[in-house]
Amino acid sequence: MLPPPKSDRIITHMPKCFSPNAALQTKEVFHPLVKAACQTPREDTVSFNVAKVIVVGDVSVGKTCLVSRFSRGAFNKNYKATIGVDFDMERFQVLGVPFSLQLWDTAGQERFKCIASTYYRGAQAIIVVFDLSKANSLDHAREWLEDAMKENDPSSVLLFLVGTKKDLSVGEEPFTQTIVSSSDVFFSCQSPEQLAQVEQEAVRMSEEIQAEYWAVSAKSGDGVRDFFLRVASLTFEANVLAELEKSAARDGADVIKITSGPKDKRGRKANCC
Repeated sequence: MLPPPKSDRIITHMPKCFSPNAALQTKEVFHPLVKAACQTPREDTVSFNVAKVIVVGDVSVGKTCLVSRFSRGAFNKNYKATIGVDFDMERFQVLGVPFSLQLWDTAGQERFKCIASTYYRGAQAIIVVFDLSKANSLDHAREWLEDAMKENDPSSVLLFLVGTKKDLSVGEEPFTQTIVSSSDVFFSCQSPEQLAQVEQEAVRMSEEIQAEYWAVSAKSGDGVRDFFLRVASLTFEANVLAELEKSAARDGADVIKITSGPKDKRGRKANCC
């Protein structure tokens, strides 16, 4: 028998979004049908007790550090680049129901892209990561999303656009380093004003591709826990609603597409793909 989740991963209410201007939904409560389903003993809960989440983005934007900060509570600035894909299973309790996220941290290097893409299929959520201090990494975010969506149904996957290294925008010294990889040159922002401009563009893009935007710092931990609690809550709700629709279909009842409110973007095809 698995041990219970950590106390800070017990979710009793819908966590708040990072920005109402770029959120999948703005409501602060779970769907009434989801709460009712969690209060009713069921024999088939296995079908919605786990969700696959893939993490994609350019090399060195902080994908591994983001996952590691949440799963291990630590920041390692000397980590090695991911080869192919890394896997973490993170356990939660949502409305009293055990729930797990399969976090697939994929390689950002071009030579491993083909290997990583084999793990894209069947995702309930896609986290597209970019570096707030590297404008080019945001430009490439759309390409990463398009690749990931080739293996998934746009109407049934939740999208998150995450800007990392938020701490650089509040540091005392401006970040001016230019990083060169084997295939790209990333020009780092040089001032808080430029970082703010990149974030503004990220919010605009998130609205266009129908993703939820977050800005976090794996180094300081700012926003990381709140982000993953949000991912867990939204994927859990989506899984339960999908299972309720399947159950209604099996029982021969009239099937009505269940949505979570006027701001809910599930069920719409992303404009980018």
